[in-house]
Amino acid sequence: MVNHILVIVLLGAPGAFLFQGGAAAAVSPQAAVDGLLAADRAFSAASAKTDVVAGLSPMFADTVVMPGADGQFANGRAAVVNALRRNPDNARSRIDWVPVRGGVSADGQHGFTLGSMTLRRPDATSVPMKYLAYWVKGPEGWRVAAYKRVPAAPGQAVTDQMPSALPDHLVPPTSDPAAMARFTDTLDQAERAFSRDAQRIGIGAAFAQYGSADAVNLGRPTEPGFVVGSESIGRMVAAGSPPGGSAVSWGPDRVIVASSGDLGVTIGIIRPNTPPAAGEPAAFPFFTVWRRPNVNAPWRYIAE
Repeated sequence: MVNHILVIVLLGAPGAFLFQGGAAAAVSPQAAVDGLLAADRAFSAASAKTDVVAGLSPMFADTVVMPGADGQFANGRAAVVNALRRNPDNARSRIDWVPVRGGVSADGQHGFTLGSMTLRRPDATSVPMKYLAYWVKGPEGWRVAAYKRVPAAPGQAVTDQMPSALPDHLVPPTSDPAAMARFTDTLDQAERAFSRDAQRIGIGAAFAQYGSADAVNLGRPTEPGFVVGSESIGRMVAAGSPPGGSAVSWGPDRVIVASSGDLGVTIGIIRPNTPPAAGEPAAFPFFTVWRRPNVNAPWRYIAE
């Protein structure tokens, strides 16, 4: 007997139908993102019972990347775990989180979550944080391919759910190499155009132009919550930048795209256009989640 999963998606109905091993079950885009959010919450519940390293490690894919304090990425699960271990607080503290938004690709195999996080130290003090994770679904279920957490200001953590980022319908995953190469190239070029236009129109205007109306930025460490909407994100970025063209440039070193070509993540380094002053960082690792309604539409960032 052939040992594999047969996936057939029937469109034209309110939802889609996933056939697995001959059994049919209704699957909709909302059900797909609900499954991702449930996985994220389950990892949080397990993490709350152990230390930070042991709590976060199980959700990481083997190829996960995480921005580091050294201005570079930790590449791969082993490197990310080692980076977490270098902070002695992580061996003594616990961490849990609440996802407040999720999104999935039309093939149901890629997604993202973001939310509020709390680091709980042994002395009963707590540190508020925010996080963003890009997920890929494999044989073991959902695992994180790109991950970051940032400080948040003390105050009321955001726990209210935001609307999910959903495709109109689900489609079968594909392994067509030509299509995957095309999707990857278009997203790579979108990120490069984002940086190029920022030099011309200013970084705030570029953030407003290249983001979606419902894009979410994790916000500054001085705020407990998030910044929603590309216009608001553009204003925030512009407020901390010199007037005129952008002071920084960037581009992707790695691009991951769903086989449906509607959700992906760019991973790279931001660099100052002029040599930094003494003591200032010379590089800033970034990853940005991008989305589009169909493969003929322009990419717009949805979470960063």
